[in-house]
Amino acid sequence: MAEDVSLNVRSDAGESLRVQAWRYQGDGSGPKVHLQAGVHADEIAGMLVLHKLMPKLQSARDRGLLKGSVTVVPQANPFGIGQFRQGRILGRIHDATGQNFNRLFDQSLKLTREATNLGHWQKRLVQLAATADLVLDLHTDDEALPYLYIHRSFWPQGRTLAAALKVDVAIVWDEGGDGSFEETIIEPWLRAGEVGQRLAATLELRGQGDVCDLLAEQDAAGLHAWLCACGVIDERMPMEHWQGEAVDIGHMESIFAPQSGVLIFEKALGDYLEEGERFARILGRPGEPASEVILQAAQAGRMVTRYRDRLVPQGAVVAKFTGSRLSSNWAGGLLDP
Repeated sequence: MAEDVSLNVRSDAGESLRVQAWRYQGDGSGPKVHLQAGVHADEIAGMLVLHKLMPKLQSARDRGLLKGSVTVVPQANPFGIGQFRQGRILGRIHDATGQNFNRLFDQSLKLTREATNLGHWQKRLVQLAATADLVLDLHTDDEALPYLYIHRSFWPQGRTLAAALKVDVAIVWDEGGDGSFEETIIEPWLRAGEVGQRLAATLELRGQGDVCDLLAEQDAAGLHAWLCACGVIDERMPMEHWQGEAVDIGHMESIFAPQSGVLIFEKALGDYLEEGERFARILGRPGEPASEVILQAAQAGRMVTRYRDRLVPQGAVVAKFTGSRLSSNWAGGLLDP
């Protein structure tokens, strides 16, 4: 059976919380892997994917095919998973501090025993992953195509991961600065120049409503195929050539809502638009036709994400598109706030 490597942390009120984690240990000849989901606790798809993957890992171990070790953390955030408000989980931001759960991991490593309970959780999670060679952080967007974030140091070797998970877009970044989990993990690798046999990436498994057995089985099979390709599991799995698109993060176009109102999309995820082509409109005051504004593509590209709710606040990101030139909205750092 898998080794229990669960973490014990404390809630904001000081109560004991448990982050369940398992390690599947092979014969030691392959890479060490860390897989986690739910750092943003309202992003559920990855939790089910890792749940589906675990029996595959156990089977590989039982058959003597597991060469590396795989640590699995299916539900990484014990704080956010309990933050329900009026029947809806709000697991992206920590209620007590207003901090995005996937920020300031780098600062948590500098804290001493006087650390906040939130910082202590972040520190323990990084420590659990720190010895791994391959690290994946599973997230989801509002509504989205499957895509991944990956540092330029791991591209184009990350194409194997993109092919295995059948992602549509790989967003390649160079600098973050916000202390996300992925950024914190790779910082010592980059500093030491030790990236050749390593890889870290954030997988965005479509949208928050895309939680079902069919997609989870597909993604779990993709992770299994990737682990085989990386030499973690000694098994050959078929893998198609990747047909997706790699885009520099600065070329991604985020279109913001110029006003609040009823959001009506006229284009679907994956659609290719020409520059200036309309893709949505916002009806500010139903009953007043003049309150409607048209949203257009800032440059030619594919629609990768869409705002999930159909009543949008002013300033929200309505959609993100791929592009072939630097976005006028690009100011460095990460794509999302």
